[in-house]
This record gives sequence, structure tokens and C-alpha cells, in this order.
Amino acid sequence: MTADAFVKYVMEYEHTAGGSTLLDYVAIDGRQVPLFSNEFWTSRQRQASSLHEISYRACFKPQLPRFFIEALTTPGDLVYDPFAGRGTTLIEAGLLGRRVAANDVNPLSALLSRPRFFVPSTNAVADRLDAIPLTEGGRAEPDLSMFYHRRTEGEIIALRNYLLEREAQGRDDHLDQWIRMVATNRLTGHSDGFFSVYTLPPNQAVTPERQILINEQRKQVPVYKEIVPRILRKSASLVRNVTPEEIARLALAGRDALFLCRDARFTPEIPEGSVMLTVTSPPFLDVVQYDKDNWLRCWFNGISAKAAGEKMTMARSLGEWRRVMGDVFVELYRLTAPGGWVAFEVGEVRKGKIRLDEHVVPLGIKAGFQCAGILLNVQEFTKTANIWGIRNNDGGTNTNRIVLFLKND
Repeated sequence: MTADAFVKYVMEYEHTAGGSTLLDYVAIDGRQVPLFSNEFWTSRQRQASSLHEISYRACFKPQLPRFFIEALTTPGDLVYDPFAGRGTTLIEAGLLGRRVAANDVNPLSALLSRPRFFVPSTNAVADRLDAIPLTEGGRAEPDLSMFYHRRTEGEIIALRNYLLEREAQGRDDHLDQWIRMVATNRLTGHSDGFFSVYTLPPNQAVTPERQILINEQRKQVPVYKEIVPRILRKSASLVRNVTPEEIARLALAGRDALFLCRDARFTPEIPEGSVMLTVTSPPFLDVVQYDKDNWLRCWFNGISAKAAGEKMTMARSLGEWRRVMGDVFVELYRLTAPGGWVAFEVGEVRKGKIRLDEHVVPLGIKAGFQCAGILLNVQEFTKTANIWGIRNNDGGTNTNRIVLFLKND
């Protein structure tokens, strides 16, 4: 699709409520950049595939990458995300029959995304769990008694030891990886479906010291929670609306999928000119502390949270952020096919004082891309978004502003 064809597609787009696209222009770095406003995708997560329901900080809704994948690619094209997170872009691409490539400097990313390309039956998961000896008595280091009952902690330790041993022996298979992914997602949360006592939502693990205070404030103590039925319930929930055809497409994409754990500026494993579409959302300065939020998940998976945090550290200053993202765009230009696209989702940070799209446009153009415009998704934000200070697109950390770039033939 050419830039003119995409503009025509966007201008003729009507969302389910019958609204039409509004066109404006914004002056950025001496250029008049088209700004398209519409409800291009819904904010309602539950309308997407249940397979996406893996918690992760600052992830976008599946409908966002689906919009661009359907418009700008065909089955068999390669779709890439250099900041893959929980794998939203990748899963959507696989569901739609596209090939996938992923990168994220956070090693948890591949652990959370790769297993969902090989969807098991709940019976197979149950049989594997039944074969794992969940002996009691194990104790964690560091102390996790403020999160778990002693029997629950013992089961978690036994499962962790089994999974890490299987990985070290090179014997872990798709079932082990699925169980590991689900268990990682069940470690802590604020409902009975999680292994822990009541705490923050599962995409953000508090410190042990903070959890002790929560327990005191709520006058709660950890009660015994069996981990096997909770893993099985979450497994069944993840696959509840996935069709056999989608499972087959995911498996086909998964066999050749590329999962990298690198700096997004250096991805030599991805061939030059091979990617038809990149859909991504980079870290917004230092708004989210991924390493601190994931310390417990890192522990469960035998990952050094400190080492991961050092790799994930994002610049606090806008100048440093621009320098890093400029290099990312140079790499994206190398691997993008002629006629290929980059959809780069950014937002407003520092309480709306910094609009990152205004800084992204010149970075992409300098790398060689043509800027086709900015898409502003207009919607009522959810309760979770409001927690982050978002008020109907006026400011916050995620206003769904997507800067769209094209690599000309």
C-alpha cells in the first residue's frame, strides 16, 4: 500500500459507532504532518483474543496492532516488534497468519510470548502438572512469607526447581514453557486466582517491605492456595475463545518465529529488507520501571533482576531518549522492506508537557523514512488508564498516538 492509498483508507474508515475520520495538520520540525483522529480501534480488551490476557506493564490493546496488520500486510508477511513486551503485536500477527520476529531486552518477554504460539489442551497441561512432584517444605530466598502461605510457597519452589532444571538440561518442551508462562502470571495479584495474598495487580510486584504494610493495613495473612488448580483455570481462560484454525496459524508462525533479547539498535539476526511491518511502543522515558515491577517474576525464572534492570535502564532526559530512539530508527530502516511500514506508538509524558510524537517524526525522517502521518485514537479511557492520570486524551502516559512511517521503494 502506498502512502496515498493508506491516507484514503484512513479517511474512509468508519468505526462501529459510525464516526468518520477527522483530518488536521500539525507543524513538527518545520513540516506539516497529517493528524488523523478517529476511534480506529476499541479500548475494550475483552473483544480481543483471550490468548492476550497475560499481564504486563504499559502494554497496548491488541486491537491497535491488528488495525495496522490487517491494513498494511498480507498473510506470510513478516511483522516485527523491537520492544515486544508481553507479545501483543506478535500474537495478533500469528493469529492473522503472518510471520513474526520479536525483540526485547527484558528476558521475561520471550518467556511470556513464545509459549502462546503452541497452545496446548487443558488435559495435556493437567497431565504434565500431575507428573511434577510438588513437594512441600521448600523455602525461598529472599523471604517471601509476606506473600505466600508456607504450603503454597513450598509448591512454588518445587515447580520453580523443576522448570529451571528442565531448562538447564535442554529438556523443557512446549508444555513446560506454557506452565512456566502461566505460573509467572499467577505469582501475585488481587484475586483468589493468584498464588499470593491480596496485593497489587499482577503487572506490578511490590517490595516485601511494602507487602508487609499492606498485610497490616488489611489485617490479612497469607492462606494456603493450591497452585495447580489456579494454573489450570488460567490456562482454560487463555484458550477459551481461540479457534482450531487460529491454533494452527499460531503454531505455523511459531515454528519459524525469531525471539531476540537484545538492544533494539543492534539486531543483526533480522535480515536486511525483510520486515513488512513494525508495530511497537518503546519505553516512554522512565515512566515505567520494568525491572522493579518484575523482580518476583525474575526470581521465579532464575533471572537476575538487577542485571536485567541494568540492561533495561531508559534515559531520564529527553535528549538521551532521542539519541537512543534515533539509533533504533536507523536499525528499523535497515530491516524494513521497500514499501514496508513502521507504526510507532508513543504518548504524552511529564503530565502532558512532552509529546513524544513531536520528537519521533524527525527521528524517523532522518533515518530515511517518509512520515505518512500521526493517528490519534479517540476513546474513553478505562479505569486503569485513569489511574495513570489520563483524562480523555488530554495527557498521561498512553494517548494512543501512532506515528506512521513508510520506506519508499
